[in-house]
Amino acid sequence: MGILGNENIQHRKQAAQGGRRATLFVYAMTGLETMTFLANGVSLVTYFYGYMNFGLTKSATTLTNFMGTAFLLSLFGGFISDTYLSRFKSCIVFASLEILGYTLLAVQAHMKQLRPFPCKDVDPTKGIECESASDNQEAILFTGLYLVALGVGGIRAAVPALGADQFEEDDTASLSSFFNWYMFSVTVGASFGVTFLVWISTNEGWDWSFGVCALAVAVSILFLSMGRSSYRTNVPKATSPLARILQVLVVAVRNRKLPAPDMAQELHEVHDKEVGNKDVLQRTDQFKYLDRAAIPRNLEDADPWRVCTVTQVEETKILIRMLPIIVSTIFMNTCLAQLQTFTIQQSMTMDTSLGSFQVPAPSIPVIPLVFMAILLPIYDRFFVPLARKVTGIPTGITQLQRVGVGLVLSIISMAVSGVVETRRKRVAVEHNMVDSAGPLPMSVFWLGIQYAIFGMADMFTVVGLLDFFYAESSAGMKSLGTSISWCSLAFGYYTSTVVVNVVNKVSGGWLSTNNLNRDRLEYFYWLLALLSLLNFGFYLLCASWYKYKKLEMEKTDDRIDITVSRKSSH
Repeated sequence: MGILGNENIQHRKQAAQGGRRATLFVYAMTGLETMTFLANGVSLVTYFYGYMNFGLTKSATTLTNFMGTAFLLSLFGGFISDTYLSRFKSCIVFASLEILGYTLLAVQAHMKQLRPFPCKDVDPTKGIECESASDNQEAILFTGLYLVALGVGGIRAAVPALGADQFEEDDTASLSSFFNWYMFSVTVGASFGVTFLVWISTNEGWDWSFGVCALAVAVSILFLSMGRSSYRTNVPKATSPLARILQVLVVAVRNRKLPAPDMAQELHEVHDKEVGNKDVLQRTDQFKYLDRAAIPRNLEDADPWRVCTVTQVEETKILIRMLPIIVSTIFMNTCLAQLQTFTIQQSMTMDTSLGSFQVPAPSIPVIPLVFMAILLPIYDRFFVPLARKVTGIPTGITQLQRVGVGLVLSIISMAVSGVVETRRKRVAVEHNMVDSAGPLPMSVFWLGIQYAIFGMADMFTVVGLLDFFYAESSAGMKSLGTSISWCSLAFGYYTSTVVVNVVNKVSGGWLSTNNLNRDRLEYFYWLLALLSLLNFGFYLLCASWYKYKKLEMEKTDDRIDITVSRKSSH
């Protein structure tokens, strides 16, 4: 059995394995699965509000909690993928759970007795009162939603890592290009979702929409399975990455009274390939306290709960260094959550006509998606080669620089959102429509400006984070590494819920009514822009502090040190 790239990648047919051809099946699954998830991400708020009789605020928080949980569960998916199942098998298992969730939601949407009578269809002249959903009805809804969330989380952890596994780890240009085209497949799938699937939910019903979602995920499993013979597959390590990290912390505390050695040669390391230690990391100077975990007390004792390898220690250091990067990108995704909730609600008050065609409000996000679908190939094929000639960096600019550009664009997007909302409210006042339920004489495509800018921000930040966390993770933590990048989105959605509630309380009710024409949404957007600016300053500090990992590799009988060199982002 041959070994290529990451030494824990197992080949079945050696040279025939991996490469760009294998990633085509990954892109297919990504596009189809994203089509379903993001379509619901932008339109479920209308289902909660119009069919489950949730209020505007509850609809928004229910959606953001669902989205946040889906991305947070990628940690669980990464753990399973790295420890128990291969990435391919993880994709199949979690996609099956997602199908089950969509099926349950489709049954509830189809059977009227499983949901409340929609308030929008209540005729007050007949004495019929609008009723909220019962506990049982909400239980069915949340069971279906969070089965979907569990499936999405597992797929988000395993699919990007499975695709990246098809390339050599030191081929940074190909890895970066893969993540660009991975994001391209995300945008294409999402574009179909917010148009095709939203049209189905609007015109044919939510039961049909959820049913098509289940069918699309099933087809994505078929496509992924078609490429099974061409994949380079990871062999999960016997010990989970979380257990290896815990071992380092426990042994470091146990050895806390021992002096930290000055020479790396005094620390425990295993260089024997027969025991599976293929990815050996160099010792770094940060967090020297943890180095005590690699001090051997007994040369014959190799129990990992008594002595850890330098590589184990460095894996733990990598994770600790990653945490500030994640924290500093959370707030951008808090802003993203507003575009998926309040901006959709804004669009429902505006003129959605495009000639004789009426654009469904939840389809407005197609604007940034189309923008991204055009820009991503341009970025990958033109900008990266040009920047490479200037900077000498294989990826054109470093991953952390790319993330920084995205954060700046998110600040601009929030500021523009405040300006557009100010204009929308001015139109409502000028036409005496502040309390009117009818659409304002203002095109919904004004919202496309803020969406387009944020779409560019996503193009830089999401791809940059995925590339960064995959590249910086050690061989046995690749799925967990990509799942960590999705945690930024998860905590962004959760923070959104907290921010909305806190702002409402402190401001005296900027977002407390069900009438956006009387709320102070523009103030909220400008507050987000200011907080995003402060967050960007924090990110610059974190990025300048970060030290990239160093690999120690063996060639024949001579040991050589190879530094995975990337220019810092400052």
